[in-house]
Amino acid sequence: MKLHQLRPAKGSTHKEKRIGRGDGSGHGGTSTKGTKGQQSRTGYKRKMAHEGGQMPIQRRIPKRGFNNVHRVEYKVFNVGQVDQLTEKYDFKEFTLENLYASGLIGQNDRVKILANGEIKSKIVFKVNAASGKAKTVIEAAGGTVEIVK
Repeated sequence: MKLHQLRPAKGSTHKEKRIGRGDGSGHGGTSTKGTKGQQSRTGYKRKMAHEGGQMPIQRRIPKRGFNNVHRVEYKVFNVGQVDQLTEKYDFKEFTLENLYASGLIGQNDRVKILANGEIKSKIVFKVNAASGKAKTVIEAAGGTVEIVK
C-alpha cells in the first residue's frame, strides 16, 4: 500500500446533495420542497410554537395569576434547626457569611429565622429578617438578633 493508493472505506463518503441545479440532478424543479405553500417559498423560517393555523397552545390555555416583581425570597431557617447546625458546622455566630461558607445558602440569598421549634444555646444571629415570635424565643434563650440589610 502506497500513499497515492489510499482511499476512504467504501460507503463512508457521500456526494453533496446539490439542490435546485436542474432536472438532470434529480433535485431540480421544486428543489425537494414539494409544490406550493409557505414552506416552499424563499425566506421561510418555522416560527416557534407554530401549529399550522391551529390555535397555538399558549393561546388556548387561559392565563392564571401573576408574578409579583417586588416579592422578596428568603431562605428560611427554623429556631429548632439552629442547635443542630451550630454543632454540625461549629458556628459561634449565625451569620450570612458562616452560612455561605458552609454551603447552606447562596451568595445572594436572604435569610429569615422563624420560631418553629426550641433553642437551647444562646447565640448571636445576624440575618436579613426574623419573625417577631422568633426574636422573643431567641432572646428568652439568651441570644440576640441583629437585622442586616
